[in-house]
Amino acid sequence: MPWRNTRNPYRILVSEVMLQQTSVERVMRKYPEFVRAFPGFRALARASVAEVLAAWKGLGYNRRALALREAARTVVETCHGKMPRTVEELIELPGIGRATASAVLVYSFDAALPFIETNVRRVFIHFFFPRSRRVTDARLMPLVETALDTGNPREWYYALMDYGAMLGKSAVNANTRSARYRRQAQFEGSLRQLRGRILGAILERGPITKVRLTREPGCADERLDRALALLVQEGFLRREGRRYSFR
Repeated sequence: MPWRNTRNPYRILVSEVMLQQTSVERVMRKYPEFVRAFPGFRALARASVAEVLAAWKGLGYNRRALALREAARTVVETCHGKMPRTVEELIELPGIGRATASAVLVYSFDAALPFIETNVRRVFIHFFFPRSRRVTDARLMPLVETALDTGNPREWYYALMDYGAMLGKSAVNANTRSARYRRQAQFEGSLRQLRGRILGAILERGPITKVRLTREPGCADERLDRALALLVQEGFLRREGRRYSFR
């Protein structure tokens, strides 16, 4: 995993945002391409929506890409291009929650911060709550805090992540007993899939009308108006006359 060979805060942030809701295997394919295209906060802050989405293509959940660009802009404009060094500052950035903020500080600066993500959750439920249901993160956090190797938190978390990933492949998934567990919504035929097809068509063809979009594969959908309105509202697209294009 290339992000384990760096302590560069920008690259760590990119990897952590990519790994939200996306498999390690897919991120490993896209991460090198993305950081080559945008090697630092300033490069990403200057990028257009189209450029960012083109580099992000294949990772899904495109809102993360826009949030990452907005985070880069905030870092450049208010932090002189330097990563904030506290959780409280980081969670003010778009798309960054407490767990992601803590992970970035752990992997960049060896900060001894407790956090819970999928693999951490899996390990602690597996060992400490083998017969419990609906286990909350509030019950897990004191255990994570106690077990945390404060002398070498970065390597401790990497080991924990690897162990959690192994448990996920070799045993019944303990995370199904988490209070946070939700079955992932079906992607095929979803509004998310339609939105992705719209963005893909505009990436390939440039500004496009709704009528022209209906001729694109998978875009002749009764939810097309809704999908376009949401993409405009969320800052992906602009509408000029009958044409839709990237902001």
